[in-house]
Amino acid sequence: MRPHSPAAATSLLPTCPALPRHPARRPAFTLVELLVVIAIIGLLIALLLPAVQAARGAARRAACMNNLKQVALATLNYESSQDKLPPARLTFGVDGTDTRSSKWSPQARLLPYLEEAQFESLIDYDQDYESTVFGDGFIGAYRVSAYLCPSEEQDTVRISDGQPMHYPLNYGVNRGVFLVFDPTGKQQEVGAFQASVGTKMAQISDGTSKTLMLAEVKGWTPYRRDASHADNTVPATAAEVCSLPPGTFKQNSGHTEWVDGRSHQTGFTAALTPNTQVTQCEEGYDIDWVSTREGRSATEATYAVVTSRSYHAGNLVNTAMMDGSVRTVTGDIDRTAWWAAATRNGEEAIGLDTP
Repeated sequence: MRPHSPAAATSLLPTCPALPRHPARRPAFTLVELLVVIAIIGLLIALLLPAVQAARGAARRAACMNNLKQVALATLNYESSQDKLPPARLTFGVDGTDTRSSKWSPQARLLPYLEEAQFESLIDYDQDYESTVFGDGFIGAYRVSAYLCPSEEQDTVRISDGQPMHYPLNYGVNRGVFLVFDPTGKQQEVGAFQASVGTKMAQISDGTSKTLMLAEVKGWTPYRRDASHADNTVPATAAEVCSLPPGTFKQNSGHTEWVDGRSHQTGFTAALTPNTQVTQCEEGYDIDWVSTREGRSATEATYAVVTSRSYHAGNLVNTAMMDGSVRTVTGDIDRTAWWAAATRNGEEAIGLDTP
């Protein structure tokens, strides 16, 4: 008998299939851990978003200041060429015997100096701008990018009778403090830009570095207009503006016509400091106020509360001075200093404080 073989015996034993080898499982996030991660992400977003928004706002304000610089240089080039500033509006025959007028704004007269030379041969400033055609539409509907702040919330054309008619702007010329035009010539305007006449630099006796040229305004500003008013007392508060004769309320058409030389469309006045809200007159609308508009009467003066406003954070507006410099002004500026900066020959020795 053969001896027993261990190998043979082993081979006769039943075999089991090898178990599959699984990689070690990673522990999953618990609900608590997931909530913590979400909270951290939310916190980071909350911390970073204001910084991103602030950076974007600062970039828009810088671009706005660059626009103002361009317009200021164009104004100085116009003055150098014409030996005077562009008139705010021309009204012939202040005694009422000649009722013709040229409604074109200073901004319209600056176009050839703003690399918009295509308008130079197109515009006849002795004709009405309503009849001036550019391309397939009216010239007033043309968007002049240099006149628009990147922060403007309604950068869109104004439609009239179903047609594009006007485009807003954000930089108004300095029309003084309250009185903007007297057709009888009995009262003198004090702003850098006058109706019916172009101001000469020699008339800015307060100094070009202390006199405002331009300031920001909001497009589509609500305003009251065409109320008879004969008192040159400057309203000092929003409540005093509301106490002025109301006239007719226009909900959203102020500063929507860059071609129009009237103060409520292309100017500003310094009766109220920048960004002053006048919301208690017309159901919460932040309004301007204009008495009888320029050109509508041969005997009644035009007074205006057309406030400088902007969409910039920090209660700020950008301005340009008559020497071409650009400055940022806070709405908390002293009222006397703001008035002084809006007069060309008031003999004030006050400068604008910048934030």
